[in-house]
Amino acid sequence: MKYGIAIFPSKKIQDEANSYRKRYDPHYPLIPPHITLKEAFEADDSTIDELVPELKRVANEMEPFNIRINKVSSFVPVTNTIYLKVEPEENLDKLYEKLHSGKFPQNKNFNFVPHITIGQKLLDDEYSDIFGRMKMRSFKFEEKVDRFQLLYQLENGSWTVYESFVFGKELL
Repeated sequence: MKYGIAIFPSKKIQDEANSYRKRYDPHYPLIPPHITLKEAFEADDSTIDELVPELKRVANEMEPFNIRINKVSSFVPVTNTIYLKVEPEENLDKLYEKLHSGKFPQNKNFNFVPHITIGQKLLDDEYSDIFGRMKMRSFKFEEKVDRFQLLYQLENGSWTVYESFVFGKELL
């Protein structure tokens, strides 16, 4: 089964992202707006049984931190993906590194660029038009993050939460 790890932002940020995603992101019906911490990886039940205590340990070691979003950006020329750019945050980087070390699958395919996708798989002309308009918009969000989620993919391609891990909690 495929698993992944992500942070889901507040409803306010999700509503803003979804106002674009429903038109420009073919993955809109498959997963809510999120910040990917760990790309999809294959794991069986016994591997997940080993990883869940590790995820609890990582969450326990983290303190809540703030994320800030001030603009849109894109991954052009690699892909025609448009996203809300999450500003650099030391604790977010630290969390990402912890989830890519030790017992966790080593599946880093790209440098970590924290973001919330709002459009992808766009044609070149479509991308240019949409990105040009969105660059003129102002985005100002700041919020506290205090958890991350382990997700799994269903047969229909959609993703659902397997378990949430709250920062700073005691190990159970």
